[in-house]
Amino acid sequence: MPEGTPRQDLIVGVDLGGTKILSGVFTPQLKRIATAKLSTKSERGYGAVVERIDRCIRDAVDEADVSMKQIRGIGIGAPGAVNPETGEVLFAPNLKWKDAPLKRDLEKMLGVPVFAENDCNVCTLGVHAVELDAKPQNIVGIFVGTGIGAGIFINGRLFGGFNRTAGEIGHMVLQVGGPKCGCGNRGCFEALASRTAIFRKLSDAVRDGAKSQLTELLGPGEEITDLKSGDLRKAIRKGDKLVQKVVEEASEYIGIATANVINFLNPEVIVLGGGVLDALQDDMMPLIQTTARDYAMTGTDKGIQIIASRLGDEAGITGSAVLARQGLKG
Repeated sequence: MPEGTPRQDLIVGVDLGGTKILSGVFTPQLKRIATAKLSTKSERGYGAVVERIDRCIRDAVDEADVSMKQIRGIGIGAPGAVNPETGEVLFAPNLKWKDAPLKRDLEKMLGVPVFAENDCNVCTLGVHAVELDAKPQNIVGIFVGTGIGAGIFINGRLFGGFNRTAGEIGHMVLQVGGPKCGCGNRGCFEALASRTAIFRKLSDAVRDGAKSQLTELLGPGEEITDLKSGDLRKAIRKGDKLVQKVVEEASEYIGIATANVINFLNPEVIVLGGGVLDALQDDMMPLIQTTARDYAMTGTDKGIQIIASRLGDEAGITGSAVLARQGLKG
């Protein structure tokens, strides 16, 4: 532990995703000391995932060479609709959770105050605090991973909406009658441009006879859906036309969604992040930016920045640490 850090002055940030759990131990100044990662294994059910979150937190604390007694608070970002006052996950389609008492159960297991929020809200908190020096008053973060979500900052504060579920941009319908989404609707942004959607399209195309470099990366019995976002980048670098086409289609949908945000909320900054953007930033961002400005109403995008997050995989744990710090002060 760094010299000068008080014995009980550390916080933990957790990013709970559809495919992985990442946790980090931070000082109150948001200096990261250690991290740990586990796969989510959501198919095992709510109880098993909570136990894996507990294990991932303890692994990070152990990696930092400190004890749980030195942790003042834990922040966690969960995918889906979260009530930050109760710490309950109201609905998380990618985890198949409904009315899950995440805060209560983790506090019981860990004996430390836990603060829960939507994962994209905490990613936006992290970007706002660390990358943007907490300066812009109005920003929107759009995060593309297993699913798609957004965090909204209005007048310098997170905007939760009437039911605390604002930011579910992934379930904005962009194609009427389009592909089925995990939420039950059809044609959602998430069903068209998420990592899940990209791999589903590629898998369907290969099944129909299309050729792709991705099949060379598969082990026995594996499906294209088992691969990672980084494998898409490798395939594009090898000249894979199918992967390039599907990624370009996803980029256009992200650009259209970004234009809708510009037209509707007109924030100072729109930040794009998440696992898909981390892996494919150079391939996707130019098309996203061009498409967004093409679809934005004339004049509405003037002066608005459309940027990729530099925090990458650590936006979630950093933002969750900010959430814990705010909660402890409150």
